[in-house]
Amino acid sequence: MIRYTLKCENDHSFESWFKSSDAFETLQSARMNACPVCGSADTRKSLMAPQVTTARKKAAKPAEPAEATAPPSPSAVEKPLSAPQTDAEAAIARMKSDVEKNSEYVGMSFAEEARAMHDGDIDSRPIWGEAKPEEAKSLIEDGVPVLPLPFTPTRKTN
Repeated sequence: MIRYTLKCENDHSFESWFKSSDAFETLQSARMNACPVCGSADTRKSLMAPQVTTARKKAAKPAEPAEATAPPSPSAVEKPLSAPQTDAEAAIARMKSDVEKNSEYVGMSFAEEARAMHDGDIDSRPIWGEAKPEEAKSLIEDGVPVLPLPFTPTRKTN
């Protein structure tokens, strides 16, 4: 796996992982490396600095007293992969928390439940869940107000 920092035509910077440099080039030529902020497919590699520490460099570095060491700047500290890396990711995490707290997860019966509420067969309540693409398309065509959420249920994440 290889991680590239990319930048779109609107100057949004983001990172993405690729199986190899060839995989990156294939996706780039197909214009599939879209910006997660604005959706622009006009992206390019940005300046990257790999974080490599060799055993020699690590051993040669003198230990500094704790009180003499200034705390690292926020931009110098890498966040764990589980933490939101950007403002957009933090907004999605807040949205997920709100949705999970204020609505009922109905799983794969989402299309059935949404249609029944729309038709007045059952009482309306806030729900969220999963639907096959053809089910979601059918709901939209029938005027049922639905929209895709930019996250998966917690149980489906690694």
